[in-house]
Amino acid sequence: MNGGKSNTSRAGKNPADLVLQNAAVYTVDPSRPWADSLAVKGKEIVYVGSNTGVGAYIGQGTEVIDLHGKMVLPGFVDSHAHVSLGVSLVPSVSVQLFNLPSLAAYQQALRDFAARRPDLEVIYGAGWTNSIFPPLGPRKEDLDAVVADRPVSMMSEDGHAVWVNSKALEAAGIGKGTPDPRGGVIERDPETGEPSGTLRETAMDSVHSILPPYTVEQMKEGIRAYAAMAAREGITTVHDPMLICPGDRESYLASGLARNSVEAFSQLEAHGELSLRVRGSLLTLPTRGPAQVSAFLSERAKHRGAQFQINSAKIFADGVIEGSTAYLFEPYAHMPEYRGKSLWEPDALKEICRVLDREKFQIHVHAIGDAAISMTLDAFEHARNANGPRDSRHLITHLQLLGPKDIPRFASLGVIGVPQPIWFLKGDYYYKLALPYLGRERADRQYPMKSFFEAGVRMAGASDFPVTLPCPPLLGIMTGVTRCEPGVADPGEVLWPEERASLKDMIACFTINGAYANFLERETGSLQVGKVADIVVIDGNLFEMPASEIGKTRVVLTLFEGREVYRDASLHGE
Repeated sequence: MNGGKSNTSRAGKNPADLVLQNAAVYTVDPSRPWADSLAVKGKEIVYVGSNTGVGAYIGQGTEVIDLHGKMVLPGFVDSHAHVSLGVSLVPSVSVQLFNLPSLAAYQQALRDFAARRPDLEVIYGAGWTNSIFPPLGPRKEDLDAVVADRPVSMMSEDGHAVWVNSKALEAAGIGKGTPDPRGGVIERDPETGEPSGTLRETAMDSVHSILPPYTVEQMKEGIRAYAAMAAREGITTVHDPMLICPGDRESYLASGLARNSVEAFSQLEAHGELSLRVRGSLLTLPTRGPAQVSAFLSERAKHRGAQFQINSAKIFADGVIEGSTAYLFEPYAHMPEYRGKSLWEPDALKEICRVLDREKFQIHVHAIGDAAISMTLDAFEHARNANGPRDSRHLITHLQLLGPKDIPRFASLGVIGVPQPIWFLKGDYYYKLALPYLGRERADRQYPMKSFFEAGVRMAGASDFPVTLPCPPLLGIMTGVTRCEPGVADPGEVLWPEERASLKDMIACFTINGAYANFLERETGSLQVGKVADIVVIDGNLFEMPASEIGKTRVVLTLFEGREVYRDASLHGE
């Protein structure tokens, strides 16, 4: 497809299927940022221009929508969202803990679910937050009081810890004498030394490698639930960063629960059921090293469809601040002798990156702490030096703490940053976790953003769904500009105000930069003739409202490859 093709009045004989007119069309095309109308034929955009010119594309069968000034944008790209964990959105499959306010509410949700599903041999759930509990995390006794006859495993909202009952610990053989695995923490009662019920990072795998995973049908139901939500939010392309090879029985960082995800995506694509474009990364295990790459090559070759492809490999360099598992240069404020752990030895990380890069895999790395980010950049540099420079587009996601000397390295190495801008604010996380765990100086310098843009780094926006639920790019765009919660007037409540980004840059994050991060910039990411018709209509012009109001705007129409996947009842055609 040729995104640079010029507009031509050829539609008198071949009218468009859909025309959007009287709109504020923000194209994200530097050569023509704004237009008034847009026309779609089949899967493609065939016209972007004036209201006068679009008339040539209107025929008897053309649907014409007068948008009365509403804004048109390219379909949003979420460059890091665990679509596979959409299963956690399905109330018949998973206990819904997201956004509940207390331990009592968590217990009630579990009680209600267990009563509805006495047939399940294991109960899974997701969504509890670390800020409700002390650093030790939630306890098994609070689950035992509700369900004691079958294993219960509840994933935290950040995906880096599980809360389990005694039956789950028993099934996994975890007791007082069980040592912490490398890169993991079995939280323990400080008086008895017994496992207390919270398993962090790789310690989760001792449970999830034993318990049965979600079935293919359950995974498909979850992907459909995610896709419906994504359509309402204007998302047309997404990167799932945590797939595992079909048939692999090993679990890593709780991935075992979703080990049927690749098969689920494949079946949905084969039956024409995917209503968005999915790119995926295969999860790389530190225990296997370069030996696992041959299986990755085989799996990549199997999945080359237009809608579902596997082109990259995922590496976890460290954990998370809230679990005290992120890898830092300086110790944690609440643990003065401890600075977290890397999940890979530096030389092992360099070697796996070298081999993956040699085989032309894109590498997608989770790195939260400043030491983990620096170590990852070292590994990328090692791979480039060993294999020679290429258009690799390796990525680092999350980027919570960063040494300023490392930001220019992203640009020099061509590394893409994948932040979650919706996290760029003060709130419960800041006051209950970041501040006591990091101290004020580091807590106040979380999530640089503007500095990346100024250094020439491509930044691709993401939600880390289901950590963010729902996952609205518009809210991420707003928070990237304001760096505070909506309605906050106190300048002291802005997180690192010098790092506020421009609206133009934030829109690019979730459109053309996201497309670039997934090697899709020739197909999507901007509104140009010849590109696929991934289009979002929202009910207000973002450039004509206070930044603090952006999060209130609503998506009223989403098109994926010219096909309507969401329309608000308020939007009517002619």
